Amino acid sequence: MPPASSPIVNAQQITKAFGANPLFQNVSFTISDGDRIGLIGPNGSGKSTLLRILAGEINPDSGEVSFRKRTRLACVEQDSRFAPGATVRAVIEAALDRCQVSGTERGARFAETLGRAGFEDLDAHATELSGGWQKRLAIVEALVQHPDILLLDEPTNHLDLLGITWLEDLLEQASFASVIVSHDRYFLENVTTDMVELNRIYPEGSLRVHGNYSTFLEKKEEFLHSQSKRQEALENLVHGEIEWLRRGAKARTRKSKARISKAGELMGELADLNMRTRTATAQIDFSATDRKTKRLIELQDVTCTMGTRDLFEGLNFILTAGMRVGLVGPNGSGKTTLLRLLQGDLAPTGGEIRRADWLRIVYFDQTRTLDPDVTLRRALAPDGDSVVYRDRVIHVAGWAARFLFTGEQLSQPVGRLSGGERARVLIAQLMLQPADILLLDEPTNDLDIPTLEILEESLIDFPGSLVLVTHDRYMLDRVSSIVLGLNGKGGAETFADYAQWEAWQVQRSKPDVAAAQPSASSASAAPAKKKLSYLEAREYATIEQRVEEAEQVVHAKRAELEDPANAMDAPRLVSAQAAMDAAQETLDALYARWAELEKKNG
Repeated sequence: MPPASSPIVNAQQITKAFGANPLFQNVSFTISDGDRIGLIGPNGSGKSTLLRILAGEINPDSGEVSFRKRTRLACVEQDSRFAPGATVRAVIEAALDRCQVSGTERGARFAETLGRAGFEDLDAHATELSGGWQKRLAIVEALVQHPDILLLDEPTNHLDLLGITWLEDLLEQASFASVIVSHDRYFLENVTTDMVELNRIYPEGSLRVHGNYSTFLEKKEEFLHSQSKRQEALENLVHGEIEWLRRGAKARTRKSKARISKAGELMGELADLNMRTRTATAQIDFSATDRKTKRLIELQDVTCTMGTRDLFEGLNFILTAGMRVGLVGPNGSGKTTLLRLLQGDLAPTGGEIRRADWLRIVYFDQTRTLDPDVTLRRALAPDGDSVVYRDRVIHVAGWAARFLFTGEQLSQPVGRLSGGERARVLIAQLMLQPADILLLDEPTNDLDIPTLEILEESLIDFPGSLVLVTHDRYMLDRVSSIVLGLNGKGGAETFADYAQWEAWQVQRSKPDVAAAQPSASSASAAPAKKKLSYLEAREYATIEQRVEEAEQVVHAKRAELEDPANAMDAPRLVSAQAAMDAAQETLDALYARWAELEKKNG
């Protein structure tokens, strides 16, 4: 037997290109026992292709991949695929057949693996499961084969937050090695023992760091700083050599010939460095309207039933201007349904939804349908060779460049783009629509980490309101100012942040706490359902009228501030601005108090 420390997989100097464009060149990659390797890189860097090479599905153009004898690999792809009509049971049985497991071991693997994954109905059709449960089934299908290495391509896509926690625990306790392509930064932080980034900015095409994602960021910063210093030193050296050559150096002596040769080497190294470090980032910036209304959408005792199940009932919620809501809950709890109710695509089973007049809502659908036969040019600019963004005409080539597309790609069909590139096309389409409210259903799927960071900054800077459904806990924490949690049993509650929601979930899962709850199907089952006191009830009865009056005062003060007669009178202008600010502050306080009383009253 080989020593335990020998690599399970050893890939040396592998190169892969599609057409004239290389994905990666001369990359070396090893996987050893116990490794949990996070694999990251920009869209199009070849992460999924490298996984397929490691899995033996495709061959590299050059280089060599060797495996330890009798190595078992299992791969979970981005998109789950199951035979039509296959049940959960049949999928697992077929996986056991492929690895020739029989007898008592077969039964033990079947029961243990499915039990840990939480499947209850083994006769459910795989293709009819939700996206999250299909992903769980694909992971279980791989696990029952007892792999030495598990290759996972974006495993958190479609998993809900509870599913991600399940997968984190599974990988941390696993005896097998794993390679995980993911853009989920908290997931990488919690799971990985090593990080690898595929990126042309590195001389070897990749950078590997022992440690989790935070450690990787520190080491990457150190490397890039060192490389920048080297680039600066090279520029000075090359500048000196060019000056020497311009003075008419003769190559008649051995020493002169050597110096000319060395100057050529320095210039080549500098050119390589300049080419590798030339990077671009997507320019994402959503357009908001000039709406001044504070109260945008109000949900009063909203109930939504699907079949025989209440997704949520008695839901009261007010979406105000500038509010950034993170919408969380297990798969099937009704997050997408609630977005569609806010959009107006669905009507509630009970209760009422009020919307401000002429409300502009822009919706990012997680199904992300694009016609694969349409060219990138038409997808970005359907009406001609330019788009209008914030009242400015931009040529389609310039608009494409904002999203890291080249002029050569404009004639390509959208079907040839990667998942991350298609996501950028959809974001480009959304940016052309001014919005009061952004409804975003899993916008992070397939985006690389640099683009995610740009998207986060854009959402934070967006002056309108937004409701965000995402399994990316890092983005949820950065972007949302309030979290609305659906428990999947009809209940709903608001929280300050994701950590508070998570703690609430843990508390509810305890048997004694769950038993103490009067009903899990009520939106008021959480502590927020206190009855109003006599004085609060009197205050609540008049607050809507007071809000309307405060809004009228704000409008009047704004009109005074915008009066041209005040423009030339500095003292009056300052006074009008102060009065406007005070009126707005009073209105904001009333809205906050109204929301507080609404929550208490249930």
